[in-house]
Amino acid sequence: MNPQERSYRGLIQDTRLVSFRAVVKETDLWVRATCALEAETTNLILKHRLPLERYLADRPDVVNALRPVHRDPLAPPIVRTMMDAAQRAGVGPMAAVAGAVAEYVGRDLLDYSGEVMVENGGDVFLHTRAPVTLAIFAGASPLSNRLGVRVDSPMNSVGVCTSSGTVGHSTSFGSADAVVVLSESAAVSDAAATAVGNRVAKKGDIKKAIGFGKAIAGLKGLVIIVDAELGVWGEIELVRL
Repeated sequence: MNPQERSYRGLIQDTRLVSFRAVVKETDLWVRATCALEAETTNLILKHRLPLERYLADRPDVVNALRPVHRDPLAPPIVRTMMDAAQRAGVGPMAAVAGAVAEYVGRDLLDYSGEVMVENGGDVFLHTRAPVTLAIFAGASPLSNRLGVRVDSPMNSVGVCTSSGTVGHSTSFGSADAVVVLSESAAVSDAAATAVGNRVAKKGDIKKAIGFGKAIAGLKGLVIIVDAELGVWGEIELVRL
């Protein structure tokens, strides 16, 4: 990945925590915690990635699905979480994989650190004491990095995930510069961001896409950016950067 595509990692406004990176194959996590936990984070990535890899190797239908698949009770927990999130949003399970990895690693890191932030390709798991502002990276939009989402959910875990039809390599059938979703689960936010983004082909689709997102169970709020146009719904506090 081009380093510029990860430039948003320097735009999370919180100076209280220690930042570090942990990478295993395609999984590239940027973590903030009360202390440096690179080795522990790497081990946790392996803990959840290995069963995920083994399962997906035998289930190409899950890898390639663009719609929800039947929930497999024998699948690893992280896969079941992906399947459940995809079912809510009406997308394939892989639409939730980055958020699910961030969430599973983040929850386990709470055994080592009272506060944790885990970012995985624009999908963020948060469990912090103080409010955090996350900058919105929206590619070529004039609003990119000029707006942030302020998350104030003391010691409650939340997921803030972003999908884009113009930035990055993730599959999207829309053209939104950024769709940001807030919920209690990073896996759900990830799947929902993809589903909402798929419904934005032009600026005029923002209102319709917000209506679709409001109907996804568990969402707290969302932001849609297309060029200079902005749509917002729910428990979203936007701030100027």
